[in-house]
Amino acid sequence: MSAFATQLINGCLPSDIEQEDQNSFQKLQHIGAIEKVNGLWKLNSLYRAGRLYIGKDGRGYVEAEFKEQKDLLVEPDHLGEAKHGDTVVAKRIIARRGRASGKIIAVITKAHLFTIAYTHRDEQGNFSILNLRTGEPTHAVMEGMDLKAFKLGTVLKVNVDDDKVLGVFGHLGDPKVDEKISLALFDRKDEFPPECVGEALHIESEVVKEEHPDRIDLTQLDFCTIDPVTAKDFDDAIYFDLETYTLYVAIADVSHYVPYFTNIDKEAKKRGFTTYLPHKSFPMLPRELSENICSLKPKVDRLAFVAKIELDRNTLKPLKEEFFEAIIHSKHRFNYEAVDGILKKSYTGDNATIQRILHWLLPLQKITQRLRHERLKHGFDFRSEEIKLTINEEHLLVSTQIETGTPSHSLIEECMLLANQAAAKRFKGDGDSIFRIHEPPQLAKIETLLTELAAIGLYVKEYEDSPSLIRAIQKEAGKMGLASEVDAMIIKSLRQATYSAYNVGHFGLGFSHYSHFTSPIRRYADLILHRLIKTQLHSDEEEASYLLRNIDPLCVRVSDLEREATKAEWDFRDRKFARWAEKEIGSFFEAEVIEAGESAKAVLKGDIQGVTVHLKGDNLLLFDKIRVMITEVNIAQAIIMAELVTKLNKEEMGL
Repeated sequence: MSAFATQLINGCLPSDIEQEDQNSFQKLQHIGAIEKVNGLWKLNSLYRAGRLYIGKDGRGYVEAEFKEQKDLLVEPDHLGEAKHGDTVVAKRIIARRGRASGKIIAVITKAHLFTIAYTHRDEQGNFSILNLRTGEPTHAVMEGMDLKAFKLGTVLKVNVDDDKVLGVFGHLGDPKVDEKISLALFDRKDEFPPECVGEALHIESEVVKEEHPDRIDLTQLDFCTIDPVTAKDFDDAIYFDLETYTLYVAIADVSHYVPYFTNIDKEAKKRGFTTYLPHKSFPMLPRELSENICSLKPKVDRLAFVAKIELDRNTLKPLKEEFFEAIIHSKHRFNYEAVDGILKKSYTGDNATIQRILHWLLPLQKITQRLRHERLKHGFDFRSEEIKLTINEEHLLVSTQIETGTPSHSLIEECMLLANQAAAKRFKGDGDSIFRIHEPPQLAKIETLLTELAAIGLYVKEYEDSPSLIRAIQKEAGKMGLASEVDAMIIKSLRQATYSAYNVGHFGLGFSHYSHFTSPIRRYADLILHRLIKTQLHSDEEEASYLLRNIDPLCVRVSDLEREATKAEWDFRDRKFARWAEKEIGSFFEAEVIEAGESAKAVLKGDIQGVTVHLKGDNLLLFDKIRVMITEVNIAQAIIMAELVTKLNKEEMGL
């Protein structure tokens, strides 16, 4: 469901509608598909908004929004110009045998505005344009240009409506084209519009205390930041008062600098998230803000939105949680590696500032260890591995490394979790905020997981509920030496975490209330939560009303954008793996099967980690140790094919 469709279902004001949806809104008004009810415009009961799915038989179905509704059947001659995946408005019609049916009257959100394609010639010498995503033939035209004149493998951006070429990205043979492809496939942006940059440049470059008399002055406290060594934007800083057992989590006050309806806010809403590729980030906010006035840099005054959490010394349960606008002055910037070294060597600092910070930071690390221990009694510790890629100036993969959690990461994580919970607990959870939710697993998915695990001899007999079942599975997997592999399977069986206006808790973390408060520089959801909390602090009912009237479509929007940002990051990773594998065709690798059956897959073992290959070979079982040969690589679709050479025993795998 698109954000616009959600607005039509819930009701909205014309002023709530995004600029790109105004034409559709006016068309629906004109044909009477929407009506005014209690001051808000919403869909007439004869109409249905939803995502369109088209089956192999050519018939479509508009998904039902509510359980009591049935999907609307749409016959091929009632589809109009709608395509699979589009969000549409359909008018209900009476069909034979009373089947809930409809006719598409408007496409309100297209699944794809453009296609990424490339020039190709097959073995018989036939020229064609292929859809890069599917490998299927497509159409493209370019005014004044015969596309056959382009070098084979030229990558094109093509309008889905009229097949006109909108741009030429480069050539598949050039590794630098991967960035453009991955961003375009998932509609991620690079450069900011000039009007956004112009607004950012007019924002103050330094904080003057006297200009903010209503803020609480915390500049005397020894805040510090702990981030990756390569970080340029610092969302959060922490300070812990040992005497009162009070944690201060100071977050960049982005909402102060990015008001509603500004060009920066509109662009941030379109992006939703910062996208991170191995060599470069594509920020949600202009760098003039994200890496400067909004970044909690050391040794300068900065505006912050602070969560102040007083803990019980014995139980570590929050006794008091409050939020307020403040000014801080971070005294030092640490990176994770440096803090891990300090913790390992019991370092106490070589100057007065670091000594003062470590006086509270070292005890806080012990406290966060206890917090983590208590948290995992209700939540889960999934040992899935994240792979970090390093690419060179030519944009070729040179190395990989497994990202592992360290004590310094855990320290910051537990502090952020406390702040995120405190923010969520300020709201009832009945449509009055933006929550980060993770629903419990579906029974069918759990049953499928148990069947797959039984195939490798992993059985669980006694469990009371989903949490106890998952812990029992993890325990057995640990005994078999398959902890990370089975955790990856468990994660696949769980629902995705998402954003919602209605709180149902967070299954994975084991929290009854949870939201995202701590990263407004890189997540739009956090910025919205800041604004909502400020409406409470300032008793601003008008602003709260506007935010909550649009909170459902906003949750839909940011959830979709999060998935698209993640897909772009994964797609880029796979393209780098494919280019590496192209040079390894004919080479042999040891591997482990991660998916069995007709669409078997395996992960290669070696210096380059995380490479998944599609297998040609029969009789493979999950987690079989095998030797394969890379046989073929499709650079356009980033697919690596391999052939089974032999199965290995533990001795051959060096286990």
